[in-house]
Amino acid sequence: MNATPNAENTELTVYGLAVPLRLLIDNEWTAGAEGTTIPVINPSDGSPLASIADATPADGTRAVDAAAAALPAWSATPPRQRAEILRRCFDLMTAKSEQLARLISLENGKALPDARSEVAYAAEFFRWYSEEAVRIIGEISTSPSGANRIVAQHQPIGVCALITPWNFPAAMATRKLAPALAAGCTAVLKPATLTPLTALAIAQIMIDAGVPAGVVNVVTTSRTGAVMDGVLADPRVRKLSFTGSTEVGRHPLKQAADNVLSCSMELGGNAPFLVFDDADLDKAVDGAMVAKMRNGGQACTAANRIYVQRGIHDRFAHRLSERMAQLRVGAGYEAGVEVGPLVDAASVRKVDELVQDAVGRGATVEVGGAPVDAPGFFYPPTVVTGVPSDARMVAEEIFGPVASLIPFDTEEEAIEAANSTEYGLAAYVFTEDLSRGMRVAEKIESGMIAVNRGLVSDPAAPFGGVKHSGLGREGAHEGMLEFTETKYIAVDW
Repeated sequence: MNATPNAENTELTVYGLAVPLRLLIDNEWTAGAEGTTIPVINPSDGSPLASIADATPADGTRAVDAAAAALPAWSATPPRQRAEILRRCFDLMTAKSEQLARLISLENGKALPDARSEVAYAAEFFRWYSEEAVRIIGEISTSPSGANRIVAQHQPIGVCALITPWNFPAAMATRKLAPALAAGCTAVLKPATLTPLTALAIAQIMIDAGVPAGVVNVVTTSRTGAVMDGVLADPRVRKLSFTGSTEVGRHPLKQAADNVLSCSMELGGNAPFLVFDDADLDKAVDGAMVAKMRNGGQACTAANRIYVQRGIHDRFAHRLSERMAQLRVGAGYEAGVEVGPLVDAASVRKVDELVQDAVGRGATVEVGGAPVDAPGFFYPPTVVTGVPSDARMVAEEIFGPVASLIPFDTEEEAIEAANSTEYGLAAYVFTEDLSRGMRVAEKIESGMIAVNRGLVSDPAAPFGGVKHSGLGREGAHEGMLEFTETKYIAVDW
């Protein structure tokens, strides 16, 4: 591990990358109103990694002040100029990709291959929206009566409050910041307290790329409710973009209602993974490994319920168990490690409770099934078969490296089981019959479906869910339009 704070505790150097440890307000790194700090823990061994500034509600207001002051000039900046700045963000982030990956591994715990993939994915949002920034195209049409022209324009929505989670500290930040800036908005970003360092490093990259003062502000805080309640109540803030659990997301959504804010909410998931008898077994097992074990299962798109048709169930379970047993567990930043720790001790307890609940209801542990007795927050790759429908892990997000297998007989049964949840973010279907794949995909109540693929995320695709999994879409052209208001002008010429 190569991470060293300076004597003043204002900066952490990680493999040569300087990471600020303070709040970013109006392009100044500040200790905050009270000067207090929050420890950031290395989940691989439980040791302190750094201490970051702890913002107060007054700091949140200062961040909104800066964003509001910067808004007129930034929204009036030519789209091509905004695009070039975002492209420089991509270039700089790509140049520092290995250092950023190691930083993610240190504060989040994910294995380096996962961290490297996240950095590449995160940087791509800067490139994608550098291209989209020049394509905020309106429409002109003639009204049906012929009396006037209908002119529709997309204008920046204004100051945006962005709240990101701990599981993808780089990608969730850029997936919001890039389209917001492309649309001409300014932002106040509140990253997760568990993994704030990556967002602070990205903010410095954006400053280096030429983002003007006040356009991006970052507040880290242990008092999220108090700080963000004040931000969301400020009449100058017009947009909330939140990624996190449904349970946590309900609070800012209620707060946003009081100020009638536009809301994009990327919330929890409970992804079904359907494997039919005619599936290619190799593809299905490979897909399950990706869909289940990306970031050690700590993803809202993770395969949470693996439904396998009875004719292929036992072979699939055997092959998946073999693959899971072979995975190397350890500190994410160590060479050769494939599965890092969970983010904290509470996550380990939650995952183990779900496994023991399933076993208590008759399920069988094929591989793993108990916390690792070692420093850090580790849970081994686990396969549980015969999981009954009333087990907690069927209804709740596992958010860990546990694959729960459930047999089914008919297509109708699989679709009904897939839809028997309040969530609808992602789903996976494996079959060699394309007509069946498309038929089932159309019937599953989910915002995103992967057919014969274990990975669904793509910056060029609309990301988001239905039901309790959220509101709105991120990525694609739609992700930028989420940060605009449509203005209609009636003109007679």
